[in-house]
Parts: sequence; structure tokens; C-alpha cells
Amino acid sequence: MTETAGTASTSRIHPEEARKVAFAAFVGTALEWYDYFLYGTAASIVFDRLYFATEDPAVATLAAFASFAVGFVARPFGAVLFGHLGDRIGRRRCLLVTVTLISVVTGLIGLLPDFAAIGLAAPLLLTSLRLLQGIAVGGEWGGAITLAVEHAPPEQRGRFAALPQIGSPIGTLLSSGGFYLVAMMPDDSFDAWGWRLPFLAAFPLLGVALYLRRRVGESPLFEQMLAEHDRASVPAVELFRTAWRQVLIGVAASLIGIGGFYLLTTFVISYGVGQLDLPKSLMLGATLLAAAGQVLTLTFGGRLADRFSPGKVCLWGGVLSAVVAFPVFWLIDTRNPALVIAAVVLGINCLSIPYAVSGSLLAGLFPVHLRYSGVAISSNFSGLLSGFVPLAASALLIASDEQSWSTATLLVFLALITALGGYYAHHHTRTA
Repeated sequence: MTETAGTASTSRIHPEEARKVAFAAFVGTALEWYDYFLYGTAASIVFDRLYFATEDPAVATLAAFASFAVGFVARPFGAVLFGHLGDRIGRRRCLLVTVTLISVVTGLIGLLPDFAAIGLAAPLLLTSLRLLQGIAVGGEWGGAITLAVEHAPPEQRGRFAALPQIGSPIGTLLSSGGFYLVAMMPDDSFDAWGWRLPFLAAFPLLGVALYLRRRVGESPLFEQMLAEHDRASVPAVELFRTAWRQVLIGVAASLIGIGGFYLLTTFVISYGVGQLDLPKSLMLGATLLAAAGQVLTLTFGGRLADRFSPGKVCLWGGVLSAVVAFPVFWLIDTRNPALVIAAVVLGINCLSIPYAVSGSLLAGLFPVHLRYSGVAISSNFSGLLSGFVPLAASALLIASDEQSWSTATLLVFLALITALGGYYAHHHTRTA
């Protein structure tokens, strides 16, 4: 697809239509991430005790985080599947399927009996449901970003692509907020049924997402591609044959926004509660405040992308995230509630700068006929690696005799890889 064709096509979209599409992508993505993030929070404070019960709490935590990682292993398969369909039959149809699948699966987790009720079947079924969650999310984000970008005016793609990104902190606010409320229940009630309520809420929320997504049209660039008979027969194969460098760049550029986020949420909640004996309400509250700040950070980052380029903003954001990594853990280790909250807010909002531009950055790496596949596969291979970050951080903490410098070093490593990805992305961005 040439630059002229892409510009001409997007110029026919009224700005109000572009905003409607971006808003629908945002709401759907927020509900998808709500469903997906619930599992991470529950893995930190519920699943280790109720589904992976062992005599050693550290081993139970590792088992819960391993099941958490299974969802990330599945995400590339979802990316290939829905990327293929999205580049062949349309972006909109795939997004209706992904939001339905993940919401139903999340609701079923809320109905699943625990280890005490059905024994070994409980962790096996829980892990299977997490696998289906991963497949759905593997196709969701790439499609939402692609649809938003392809409806947006070329000079405003950064801000429109940032809107679905805001779905991440909103999903965090909803999931952490739900757990924050039920965590105030007596422990017996929380373990018996209270933790299930946020999962069961996925059923009614599905209706909201479907209503909004059915009201938006297909991507104009995709429709033009169909008219020109420019579809790839097997998009994933052509992607790795012709654009494998861009895939690697996309994986690197996405790493801190995904892996760093799970380090500073899923792992840090477990670290604060398990190693530092901090109240789980404090750790969940810190993530809530950080997520609220993310809304502003992501909005600002999207506008920076339009002004300077997504690659440059990703580079600067990666460097900043590396700089604050050790101070963040030093502050958490003080056990001072105010400093713990400040550390989580600071760390998450710094890594949100490269995350803000990852949508427009990835979309700019790939041509229209491979874009859904390219965006989905790049981000989800990064997600595959990121899913093991809490597990790796827990293992490093054990190996370093519970010294947080080991996990801070991991955060620096992730941040510098993203900075490198941003540098190379700046030289490979397309305008069509």
C-alpha cells in the first residue's frame, strides 16, 4: 500500500467517525484487560492458596505465577490465528469474537471449584481457562490498535492509537478496584466466595463491549485492500519471510510496557504482601493510584508521538524507566506506605511512556495487508516473554536471598531492550 493510497483513504473518514472507532476500541480493550488482569491479581493473593496449595508458600506462589505465564504462552497462537483472520476477512469481525471469548472464560473462572472441592482438577481446569484467555487476548489488542490507526488521520495516529492503550490502566482500575473492595471482606468470606465476584462481573460487561463494537465500521484501508485484491494468502508466513526484522524491533519496543508492567504489579503485589508483610489493600491501592496516573501519561505520550515520532518517544521512555528502576525498589523496601505508593506510581508511569506509543509504533512497522498480523504477533511474542517476568523475578529474589536489587536489575534489562527497539523503530516506520 502506498503512502498516497493510505492518505487518500483515511481522508474520507470524518473525524467524528475516527473518534467513535477509537472510543469503541478503548472500551473493548479496557474490558479485555480487566478480564486478563484479574488473573494476575488473583495469582498474587488467591490462587496460590486455593488452587496450588502446598506446604511451602514460596512453591505455591511459583506455581500460581507459572499458571499466570501460561496465558502468555498462548498469546502468540491467538496472534497468528486472529492476525490471519483479521488480514483476510476483516478487523471488526475478529474483535467481536475475541471480546466474547475472553469474557466468557473469565466468568467461568469465577465459577470454578477450588482444590479443596475437586482436588487436582482445580488447577488443571484453571490453567486451561487461562490458556483460552491468552488466545483471545492474543488477537484482541493488535486488532483494536489496527482498527483505530487505520481510521485515524495520518498526522494524528499517535493520539488515536494511544486511546486503546488507556484501556490498560482502566482495566487495572477495574480489576484492582474490584479486588480492593472484596479484599475488605473477612478472610473467610473472601476465600469462600468474595474473590469470585470480580470474575463474574465479566458476564454483564460483555454486553457493553459487544454493543459498542457492533456500531463501528470496518477499516477503510482494509476495504481498499480488498478492492485491490492485495491480501496475503498466509499472512504469518509472508510476515516472517519479508518483515522479520520489523517483528524483532516490535518485540523489543513492547517489552518494558508489558513485562515491566507485570513486574511492578503482579510481582510487586506478591513481594510486598509476602516478603515485606505489607497489607494487600496497600499494594492494591498503590496500583490503583498508578493506573489513574497512567491515563494522563498515556494521553500525553500519544501526543508526543505525533510531534516527535513513536520511535523517539519509546527510546526516551525506555531510558527513563531504566534510570528509576533501583530507586523504585529502594522506596518499596522502606515499608513506608507513602513511599511504597510513590514508588509504584513512579515506576508504572515511567514505563507507560513507551507503552503509550507502542500501538502507533507497531502499526507503522508493517504494510496494510500484514498489519493486523504484524502488530499482534510482535506484541504477543513480547507478551510471551513478559508472562515469565513475575516468575523470573520471584526466582531471582529467592536466589539473591530476598534482596530486591536482583529484581531491579531485571527491570533495567527490560527497559534498555525497549530503548534499543525504539531506536531502530524510528528508522523503519511507514507512513501508509
